[in-house]
Amino acid sequence: MFDNMSMNKNSKIYVAGHRGLVGSALTRALKKGGYTNLIMRTHQELDLTRQADVEHFFMTEKPEYVFLAAAKVGGIMANNTYPAEFIYQNLVIETNIIESARKNGVKKLLFLGSSCIYPKFAPQPMKEEHLLTGTIEPTNEPYALAKIAGIKMCQSYNRQYGTNFVAVMPTNLYGPNDNFDLTSSHVLPALIRKFHEAKEAGAKEVVAWGTGSPKREFLHVDDLAEACLFVMNKYNPTKEENEKGSIFMNLGTGEDISIKELTEMIKEVVEFKGKIVWDTTKPDGTPRKLLDVSKINNLGWKSAITLENGIRTTYEWFLGNFN
Repeated sequence: MFDNMSMNKNSKIYVAGHRGLVGSALTRALKKGGYTNLIMRTHQELDLTRQADVEHFFMTEKPEYVFLAAAKVGGIMANNTYPAEFIYQNLVIETNIIESARKNGVKKLLFLGSSCIYPKFAPQPMKEEHLLTGTIEPTNEPYALAKIAGIKMCQSYNRQYGTNFVAVMPTNLYGPNDNFDLTSSHVLPALIRKFHEAKEAGAKEVVAWGTGSPKREFLHVDDLAEACLFVMNKYNPTKEENEKGSIFMNLGTGEDISIKELTEMIKEVVEFKGKIVWDTTKPDGTPRKLLDVSKINNLGWKSAITLENGIRTTYEWFLGNFN
């Protein structure tokens, strides 16, 4: 059904959300891979929440391949504070792009989801078939529901229109161009900034959220980008997979670490000499989130960047861009 669906070096490739953590990594990986015909639009140039503007862009530019990395993202606090924005913006961005891709004959589209789509108490490690088998973590339910809708939209379009739309579910991501804002960022970049500022200020302690007991998996965004290129070039769902809904796969390292261990690792990398104090009045979130990555591993891709090396290079990037 999808013969010769690999991208050529001169294929017209659109990266939606190219300035974000994931989109910027995808752009770096594509350029490194020798892909020369990349289409980018900043938010000022193209508002992806405006359907007519998105349709006009696709009609005019006619991209052949689309990486759908544009999204509204954030940590527990941001998800709790702005649930309406998280469900509205993510739904409208993905519906506009997926429908325009179909209308304009895009050869292949890759949709970026998130591991938070899985039920709060899914068996560990979480397999692709655990989707929709239980209740989602309430703190990020609006975001997760939007991402689930995106997966189901890709599957539905494949079934009805014969499109080749696939999706990947990355675990917690980090790396260059991450969000280091203390109120809206995820745990790893927030800790890097906290420890750095405490070190600069000569503080005696750093306060970390929760108990430190939850376990999390972290994937460097450059590893993710390589995986996305691999999926775009190598994976085409069969008719059976489209019928079953298994048109997506988990992306991660297959290993997790407690938040306490992560915090201590970051403290060491930043060289903060004070102590860590745990504020147990703050929420822990899901107790464990480890992905089963056997599907992509069996296709031939594995992550390459170790967590400690990844934190080190991310801290170096932070020093070069935030000081």
